[in-house]
Amino acid sequence: MNSFRTEISIQQELNITHQNKMMMFGSCFTENIGQKLINHLFPVSCNPLGILFNPISIQQAIHRISHNQKVKAEELFESDGVWNSFDFHSQFARLSKDEYLSNINSIIETAHHHLISCDYIFITLGTSWIYEEIESNKVVANCHKVSPDHFNRRRISVSECSNVLVSILQELKAIKEDIKIIFTVSPIRHWKDGAHGNQLSKSILLLSIDNICNNYSDCYYFPSYEIMMDDLRDYRFYADDMLHPSEQAQNYIWKRFEECYFSDNTQQINRKIEQIMSALQHRPFNPESKGYQQFKEKTIGSIKQLQEEYPFLPLEKVLSAITQIN
Repeated sequence: MNSFRTEISIQQELNITHQNKMMMFGSCFTENIGQKLINHLFPVSCNPLGILFNPISIQQAIHRISHNQKVKAEELFESDGVWNSFDFHSQFARLSKDEYLSNINSIIETAHHHLISCDYIFITLGTSWIYEEIESNKVVANCHKVSPDHFNRRRISVSECSNVLVSILQELKAIKEDIKIIFTVSPIRHWKDGAHGNQLSKSILLLSIDNICNNYSDCYYFPSYEIMMDDLRDYRFYADDMLHPSEQAQNYIWKRFEECYFSDNTQQINRKIEQIMSALQHRPFNPESKGYQQFKEKTIGSIKQLQEEYPFLPLEKVLSAITQIN
């Protein structure tokens, strides 16, 4: 054991490549890992219907996408001149009902076509607390600052959560029999119910995931929660709010994710992509200078070489981005 750390032991369980399609659902931490995958040119769709925190809302989103179930006008509500739906994040809010429907239904259509050919689904569970709209008795994904009087807030049980996860598995298996699901619990603390309340909520999620991983062979668990709580057990690994992982912590968890799910070859491709992406961040004081033009040509050459080595990488936009820099 390291004298200064309790490092989490992780064995490589899968071999995800840049040719495997992925879709990600869940809390803010899903966005962290999802953006890393996008930056490394994996074919991934991250939270197509917005950030989702509880298992039931995630199950509802997957059901809608898998069935290509479009949103109807009666599912929307207007507040202060803005249209929203309790099923989706406020990022989809629009001033017009028709605009909302057109946008969200286009997203669902795109997500459906991506999902039916996915190899891996990554699900981050954030909390076992749910909000049920009293009028419809339906679990909402987002309350949109509507008065708490409209909702019943409760914590789901281990049994209820386990059943929801099984339902998600069955939904996805009906689409693609060999699909694999990676679950994790968000390391972000939900402090509304205090330290003990947060631990109870996370414990329900952990026990439920353990149930499904023990009973179904295509389900896996990535210990992001444990890495943050036990390996990175220091406030220097937290953002200023002392609840969210810092950028350094996010990068460390990403590296552990790579070790767990990527082969050595995939990780080597990632390093080459990182070098190119780092070069793209370079903004010259004088774009016309000989030095920058040489740098630019060298970078273009590196991109083309990578494209020849790995023709499955979507490098066209990357190449276009640097060639357009003046």
